[in-house]
Amino acid sequence: LQHGQQVRGKAEAILKKAGLKLVPFEESHLCCGSAGTYSILQKSMAGRLRDRKLDHILDQKPDVIATANIGCLLHLQSETDVPVKHWVELLV
Repeated sequence: LQHGQQVRGKAEAILKKAGLKLVPFEESHLCCGSAGTYSILQKSMAGRLRDRKLDHILDQKPDVIATANIGCLLHLQSETDVPVKHWVELLV
């Protein structure tokens, strides 16, 4: 949402209103490296971006990682045992 559609804070506000605890992490605004075909065409760089993002996320010891982008979900999940879910899944 934040990169492709320039929508920021909407999903977070809904999750907070639903009673979920959101934990901020360093560089949360930066891309995970998925970016459509980028993770296929630029595999090495995409992996470095993913690993950097995961390092910052995992420093917070999350129970689950939420994202609004299916590409990010798949890219992040490929390198962590922490469940990565689409944010809407957390509302059920």
